[in-house]
Amino acid sequence: MNKLSIWVSAIRLRTLPLSISGIILASCLAHYNGVFRWDICVLAILTTLSFQILSNLANDYGDGLKGTDNDDRIGPERVIQSGQISPDELFNAIRMNILISIGLAFMLIYSAFGVKHFFLTLTFFAIGIGSVVAAMRYTIGDNAYGYRGLGDFFVFVFFGLVSVIGCYVLFAKQLDHVTFLPACTIGLLSAAVLNLNNMRDLDSDKKSNKITLAVKLGKSKAKAYHNILIITAIVLSSLFGILYYTSPYNLIFILAYIPLLVHLKKVNTSSDPKLLDPELKKLALTIVILAILMGIGHLL
Repeated sequence: MNKLSIWVSAIRLRTLPLSISGIILASCLAHYNGVFRWDICVLAILTTLSFQILSNLANDYGDGLKGTDNDDRIGPERVIQSGQISPDELFNAIRMNILISIGLAFMLIYSAFGVKHFFLTLTFFAIGIGSVVAAMRYTIGDNAYGYRGLGDFFVFVFFGLVSVIGCYVLFAKQLDHVTFLPACTIGLLSAAVLNLNNMRDLDSDKKSNKITLAVKLGKSKAKAYHNILIITAIVLSSLFGILYYTSPYNLIFILAYIPLLVHLKKVNTSSDPKLLDPELKKLALTIVILAILMGIGHLL
């Protein structure tokens, strides 16, 4: 494997579509309300991708140094674990990515607010700094929150609330009630992706003292929690479709419920954690499809 392929592996391309699902949905809601702008949309996508890549690199770095990424893991081999990239090389890449993320965030905030909306500008600068810190502190450091069962909460906040509501505010310069149910839906489903990942790695994480929420709950309760996340997301998205109903086309996102329910059946009947790994990609792709269909359906 050449060096470029190794770095592409470290970036974890399969995680990137999920990270922008909230941006896509928020952009559709903004378009419906007549406040959409392409420059904000493109910069929001690029900024979000940069934060996700930063999170992926930092996750690899933190887990690699702590020895959590080891032969007991079921998922794909990580770059520090395999020795393909040294910790120093990865740390330098993280520092470079932080600069890129901050630069993109600055351009996004300036494009959205210019020299006006001082309070919103300060708020989004704080969110940008918080995003960098959250990406780094998930696995890096003695008090990494990913090792204390707090990852699900932060995923809900950043992938759901910040992604959908925050992106919409960049367009509209104000909050709008139409964003809350979609934000919670995407946040809950994104937390389900993390929980599925943690259920897959539950045994190895427990041995490495990575106390995820799945480790705290145990296998059976982690599955019950997974069901709650997805079923609640289905209920909230259905409520969104009902409350903002104008035509049958608004409800096309219900089609995404089919793979979600099939996924739940697979998780509930699987006793081998290796069988959960293929479900990660399926669940992430389903969330992207759901976000697109919710957005397009709202426009129709």
